[in-house]
Amino acid sequence: MPILNSLFSWLIKKRIHQIELFMKYPHEVQLELFRNLMASGAETEWGERFGYEDITSPEEFRDRVPISDYNKLKPYIERLRNGEQNLLWNTEVKWFAKSSGTTSDKSKFIPVSNEALEECHYKAGKDMLSIFYNNHPDSTIFSGKGLAMGGSGSITEVNNESYYTGDLSAILMQNLPIWAQAKKTPSRSISLMDEWESKIEKMAHATLEHDVTSISGVPSWTLVLIKRILALAGKDNLAEVWPNLEVFFHGGVNFDPYRSQFMQLIRSDKMSYMETYNASEGFFGIQDRTDSRDMLLMLDYGIYYEFIPFENIEEENPRTILLHQVEIGKNYAIVISTNGGLWRYLIGDTVKFTSTSPYRIQITGRTRNFINAFGEELIIENADKALTAASEKHGAIVSEYTAAPIYFDGDKKAAHEWLIEFTKAPDDLEAFGHDLDDELKSLNSDYEAKRYKDMVLQPPVIKVLPEHTFYNWLKKREKLGGQHKVPRLSNDREYVDDILEMIG
Repeated sequence: MPILNSLFSWLIKKRIHQIELFMKYPHEVQLELFRNLMASGAETEWGERFGYEDITSPEEFRDRVPISDYNKLKPYIERLRNGEQNLLWNTEVKWFAKSSGTTSDKSKFIPVSNEALEECHYKAGKDMLSIFYNNHPDSTIFSGKGLAMGGSGSITEVNNESYYTGDLSAILMQNLPIWAQAKKTPSRSISLMDEWESKIEKMAHATLEHDVTSISGVPSWTLVLIKRILALAGKDNLAEVWPNLEVFFHGGVNFDPYRSQFMQLIRSDKMSYMETYNASEGFFGIQDRTDSRDMLLMLDYGIYYEFIPFENIEEENPRTILLHQVEIGKNYAIVISTNGGLWRYLIGDTVKFTSTSPYRIQITGRTRNFINAFGEELIIENADKALTAASEKHGAIVSEYTAAPIYFDGDKKAAHEWLIEFTKAPDDLEAFGHDLDDELKSLNSDYEAKRYKDMVLQPPVIKVLPEHTFYNWLKKREKLGGQHKVPRLSNDREYVDDILEMIG
């Protein structure tokens, strides 16, 4: 083990030096990456269509190539899935990350090239460990096993060629080197199971006796597993089951609403929580400081970044700005061009910059997950912060929530309806609702204006849901699994009405 730790230490120092270089020269790194992407893309059908061979600057790229979403790229992706190549990327694409769907499709299938696997996703996995170890040099994380909440996948044969479709985590596990697989738990056969409830049970039994030192996954589903492990072990503190557990690498959703639940279930002075920003389309950010919850924007993963100011997101052809033009504190939608063949792709997330030297970000929400029914422009960041503050004040713990507008209808006044599932409910729900409202007002001036003297919006309407409501709702919608999350905010009542109808 000392030899292994020495090797890791050497590799980590080398990578930390590279990270420090792109922190120091961010624009040069992005420009070089841009030129490499143009050279690779020029050899593809997409690149020929938009004349990549003649594009010499980011400005020319913006003028010539339209912003894309999944529906615009779908015809190319479908052809890729049917065995054609050299359409969006110039090397063979045989892996497709299955992701949450669009309005017209149940699922999206994001092409994953070998370059995206190696230079983005695996590089990020190594960087998570490198940054953690750099911040905690006395760590013994490498002495135990890493527990990862894996997805599921399947192989399709097309013209005697195999094409693999699955959650991104499943694709990563399928390609892990033997040495990395040996440090993971549970086994790959369990990690890649399709049926989520059976998988949770098998994962709990299989990992119970291992020396787990790190966990990675989406907070909501990780909590389900932790609770099952504690039930099997007859404990109420995961540190008693895994005394050497040091870190939870989390991503997918804002961790703040879940933080108190984890602190309650893992009571250990040496436990750390490290946020990551990864998606099927790419890996974008890693929390690099222990005393701040923002994330370093990773600039050398084969991803070229552009940004749309949030106020322009609904425009038909919004103009993007480049990295050197962003401002601290403003909300932006992210547009990416990647070494997986996504070109000027709007991924649907919004972020704000907390620093521009180096570039650090916080996720603020989704371009489609907000409430703006009455001009209040409520985003997920507002909702998460307000709920966290109200919960702390009342000693409550929120398990899951979603919110949607109540529209004007006859004598019915407009408001926001909050469906909340508590792990620990507040003693005074009315006072909790009042404080939630006040926090939202303090965080969002548009919301505050619409709440003025109840003229547009009435106070929030809070409905406490029975335990496991959201789990049962996701199960009903066939959405169990790490890639599926409870939608936090909606501008219509589709989800809220469906949940209320389910519980009667």
